[in-house]
Amino acid sequence: MDTDNGTRWLTTDEQRAWRTHLEVSRLLSYQLERDLQPYGLTLNDYEILVNLSESPESRMRMSDLAAATLQSKSRLSHQITRMEKAALVRRESCESDKRGLFAVLTDHGWQTLQEVAPHHVDSVRRHFIDRVSPEDLARLEATLRPVAEKLHNERGRF
Repeated sequence: MDTDNGTRWLTTDEQRAWRTHLEVSRLLSYQLERDLQPYGLTLNDYEILVNLSESPESRMRMSDLAAATLQSKSRLSHQITRMEKAALVRRESCESDKRGLFAVLTDHGWQTLQEVAPHHVDSVRRHFIDRVSPEDLARLEATLRPVAEKLHNERGRF
C-alpha cells in the first residue's frame, strides 16, 4: 500500500516473509549459541577462530578481523582480550606498522576449533541445512546473494 508521503508499505506477503526471516535469524543464532556453550565459546568466538584459521599464518590484522566479523574495533578488542585469557588467541605487533596489531590463533585455539567444529557443523545441519531441500537451499542462496552484495557495497562506503 502506498501513501501520500511516498512510503511503500509492505504487503501482507512481504510482511510475512520479512518477519519469518527475522524469526529464523534470531532463533537460529540463539540455538547455535546454545550449542556452543558447553565448549565455553560464543558464536562470535567461533567466528573469530574460523576467520583466523582460514587466514595465512592463522593471523589477521585486528582492523580486518573487525570488518570480517562486523564488529567495532573497540568491541573486537574486548572480545580478543577475553579470548586471550582463554589462550585461544594472542596479539602480535605489526612490524611494518607499529600501531597495527594482529590477532593470531594459538595452538590451543586451533585444537579447540578442531574439537568444536564437528559439533557446530552438526548443529547447523540439524537446525538449518537438513530442514531445507537442496533445491530450496540453492534458491535461498541465489535469492540472498544480491542482498548480501548490496549490503557489503553499502558498508564499504562508511
